[in-house]
Amino acid sequence: MTERSVLVVTHTGRPEALEAATEAVGLLRKAGLSVRVLAAESSELTLPEDVEVVSGSDGARGSDLVIVLGGDGTILRGAEVARPSGTPVLGVNLGHIGFLAEAERDDLSYTVERVVAKDYHVEERMTIDVVVRLDGQAVAREWALNDASIEKASRERMVDLVTEVDGRPLSRWGCDGVVMATPTGSTAYAFSAGGPVVWPEVEAMLLVPISAHALFARPLVVAPTSELAVTVQPVTAGAVLWCDGRRRVDLPPNTRVEVRRGQLPVRLARLHRSPFTDRLVAKFALPVEGWRGSRLAEPEAGPGSA
Repeated sequence: MTERSVLVVTHTGRPEALEAATEAVGLLRKAGLSVRVLAAESSELTLPEDVEVVSGSDGARGSDLVIVLGGDGTILRGAEVARPSGTPVLGVNLGHIGFLAEAERDDLSYTVERVVAKDYHVEERMTIDVVVRLDGQAVAREWALNDASIEKASRERMVDLVTEVDGRPLSRWGCDGVVMATPTGSTAYAFSAGGPVVWPEVEAMLLVPISAHALFARPLVVAPTSELAVTVQPVTAGAVLWCDGRRRVDLPPNTRVEVRRGQLPVRLARLHRSPFTDRLVAKFALPVEGWRGSRLAEPEAGPGSA
């Protein structure tokens, strides 16, 4: 039987993450699983000699799972590594809200036990593919799990953008930017910009203007088959595209950014089957005192179930 392998991705800039990585690697090896780490992180970690060091570009291929120790930013980095091979990602939250995470630091031992027992299920999360065109030619291709945002490059100046849905013009906005998001990303930048929270089971895309000076500047939810496009107008000195807040593309005037449903999803490993409503309440500490509803769907018991 082929030995099972797990890739561990760590926020090496945080001492608590380094400590958690050391503990996780020890627990996984004790359970008989092979462990891999990324070459860019290996020098920061205290590792046994039998841990395999792999490149980031293909590091998850052949692994059963990618365990990420950090906040949502680190989980997004883990998703970059895992997406090409379709390897599931399981996040252990060491950040603040940690909406993409499935477990907390205090539950690390329990989490590894579930991984060893293969006691988890996998959800596929929709992504978006992004094409940047200038003079009709594709100059950049990107993707995002959460969102693609077009923002002003200079703090003191707005951007002038024309938005488009399904090949038809929607509106022209003088604004701070526009966020195009997935349901997974609806609780991230799009939420901060005033967009709606969309349940992850819903297949849709969001178009959310940021501080637009216009009568019609409401967040929009469009079909997953729709195509969104934004054109930077000639009067704008320049703008910036960010994909998941991690990958940047400069946008000169007349640049067109096209967004459509991604061809490859990201697969997230889940330990709990509690409804998304429970996650929303827990992560945002929403007040629910006084609720007297049905008891048929109680939250799942167990460490980290909130």
